[in-house]
Amino acid sequence: MSEEDAESDDPDPTSDDGFESVVATIHERIEPDADERERLRAVADRLVARAEAAATDRCPDADVIQVGSTARNTWISGDRDIDIFVRFPPDLERERLERYGLEVGHATLPDGHEEYAEHPYVKGTVEGFDIDVVPCFRLESATEIRSAVDRTPFHTQYLEARLDDDLAADVRLTKQFLKGIGAYGSDLRTRGFSGYLTELLVVEYGGFRNLLEAAANWHPQVELDPEDHGQETFHDPLVVIDPTDPERNVAAVCSPENVARLQHYARSFLETPRAEVFEPTAPEPLTESELHEHLERRGTTPVAVRFEAPDLVEDQLYPQLQKSVDGIATGLDDRGFDVFRATTMADDTAVIFVELAVSERPAVEAHRGPPIHVRSHAEGFYDAYADDPEAYGPFIAGDRYVTERPREFTTAREFLESNRLFDVGLGAHVETALADEYEVLVGEEITALLEEFGPELGRYFEPRP
Repeated sequence: MSEEDAESDDPDPTSDDGFESVVATIHERIEPDADERERLRAVADRLVARAEAAATDRCPDADVIQVGSTARNTWISGDRDIDIFVRFPPDLERERLERYGLEVGHATLPDGHEEYAEHPYVKGTVEGFDIDVVPCFRLESATEIRSAVDRTPFHTQYLEARLDDDLAADVRLTKQFLKGIGAYGSDLRTRGFSGYLTELLVVEYGGFRNLLEAAANWHPQVELDPEDHGQETFHDPLVVIDPTDPERNVAAVCSPENVARLQHYARSFLETPRAEVFEPTAPEPLTESELHEHLERRGTTPVAVRFEAPDLVEDQLYPQLQKSVDGIATGLDDRGFDVFRATTMADDTAVIFVELAVSERPAVEAHRGPPIHVRSHAEGFYDAYADDPEAYGPFIAGDRYVTERPREFTTAREFLESNRLFDVGLGAHVETALADEYEVLVGEEITALLEEFGPELGRYFEPRP
């Protein structure tokens, strides 16, 4: 067979296997139309001009730029965010930057309100658009930043130089895909892909399909360094060195689960392209009968610690909840109540939810001492328990002394309702809330959670990739 014939037998990479038609449908749905673009542009231009007037009135060397997806033409139809950054010269004192920033924010958004990240900024709504007016320093390099927001203008400059209309369209597709599979968002509740990370991945791989094909074959740790300038070592499953900062991993917030989730759905979609993958799906609230059916079928024992949710923004609350669920799960495991799975949920109240394979233990537990031939330690162990009227032994098992002593807690409830709960690692505000008041629910008592957390329990007992 000739070389020419061999080449003709290769599959045509441009043939429509369903992929292109699905992508075309989604693209048409998510691309902002001319009217939507014009409305956003008119609002953005008006507010930028207003912010610039207020900023230069206070500091002649200040300037104002629009950043984020609406500045880079990567926003999805229906997105309502306009991010306006007010840049002040680097020699301005931070205290004055914060004061000027708030004054400019309120002059730009008279009905806005103040919020706080690393420093305060003003947030508001204008004609249905969500507006942030954020002060930052105007620096020569992202490596000189004084707070995280200082690097954002560099991100916009970098991507504006590399995104054409086709790549911008593929960024929108990728964002919608990640939203559909529940992996979009760099907040500390989601721990997924940020908009900036999504844009970098599309640019790096040259499009939506190329990214999916690459992700389907990733073998973490995946390391990408678009500018080949990385200076740090990272241990995250996905490492994307910030093109504007050689010491930062843009993907640091991404959880291993969300990296794996992208891989799963990339493979699934490439095999069977379908529009529904792009649609976020909220879990149906679990009914009481469905919950009872799951509990009977699983034969495990769920336990829940429920308390009033600390009054914190989500990016502060969820790390504390995660630390607390890890600490409580470890405390249960260490006491023999084998943890099967655990999660956390929060609304008006917060819940540490742990499913146990073992919820009751015998009244005694074995405590193995050192080998008898290690004389000093063995004698110390023997003497410690020889006269303990509540202990069985010490006796010899194999080459060691062993004693069987009373177990501190025979049920998970006893441990969770005791002061020993506060010996495990807890988030600071969670610990304060628990010290005030909490309740423990065991087994079918968790039906009390359904009214507030029906969807979350649905997600837990009917999980998807």
